[in-house]
This record gives sequence, structure tokens and C-alpha cells, in this order.
Amino acid sequence: MACSGQLHVDVELKSPAEKVWGTIRDSTKIFPDALSHDYKSIEVLEGDGKAPGSIRLIKYAEGSPIVKVSKERIESVDEAGKIYVYSIIDGDPIKYYKTFISKIIVIPKGESSLVKWSCEFEKASEEIPDPSVIKEFAVKNFVEIDDYLQTKA
Repeated sequence: MACSGQLHVDVELKSPAEKVWGTIRDSTKIFPDALSHDYKSIEVLEGDGKAPGSIRLIKYAEGSPIVKVSKERIESVDEAGKIYVYSIIDGDPIKYYKTFISKIIVIPKGESSLVKWSCEFEKASEEIPDPSVIKEFAVKNFVEIDDYLQTKA
């Protein structure tokens, strides 16, 4: 019997919501440069890499212990609400999770921002742990993007 679940985390950042949102929306270009220790490349396979239906192939840097490659589809984007939803459709994570859908919400907090990250998943088998390592990776990325935005500006 497959096991499903959800994970959630909130990350407070110093950078304004508009800058954080812009970086997430331009992650195809920015992440491999700003986070080259985590991302080797992000290639757009279908669409423009920003619109719903776009498919991106993400190759992770050598330091990634479990996931080397993943393919994700952008499911929905709400520019006004700063909401980005994507699913992992192929690659290493699929060995562990039959389904994996993640949502990122960027909320303005005066001159700073709050990023809410969540995921819904279905494990490939009971023995597979919850994707806490993916949640930790997402938090690390948000903090590092915040540092990047603080030093770049």
C-alpha cells in the first residue's frame, strides 16, 4: 500500500518579495549561476521555462548525494499572488516518490518576505522516508538566494 503525505515550511527572508519572486521566476538562469554548488544546469525542454506546461530538466551539482537529475513541469503560476506550483515528472526522485507536487508562495512582509514551501507526495513504497531532505534543500536554496540578493544589490 502506497503512503502519501505533505510537508510544509516557512522561511523568513530579508529580501523584498518582488526580488525573491523574480529570482524564483528566473530560476532557470539564476540558480545555476547563483547556486552553482547545487545546480549544474537547468534546461528548458518544452515551453518558455516560466509558463504553465513548461518542462525543465535540472542537473544537480556533484555534491547532491541522492538526486542527480530531475524533470519538472510547471503546473501553475499566479503572478499577482506570487504562487508557483510544479511537479516532478521524471528523474531520480521518481525512484522514491510516485508523485511529487510542490508549491511556493512568496508573501511580502514590509521590506522583507516570507516564503511558504509545501509539497504533496506519494511514496513508491512504505520503506521510503518522507522527503525531508528535499524540504531541507528548498530551505537552504531560499536562504542562499536571500544572501545572493542581499550581496548582489
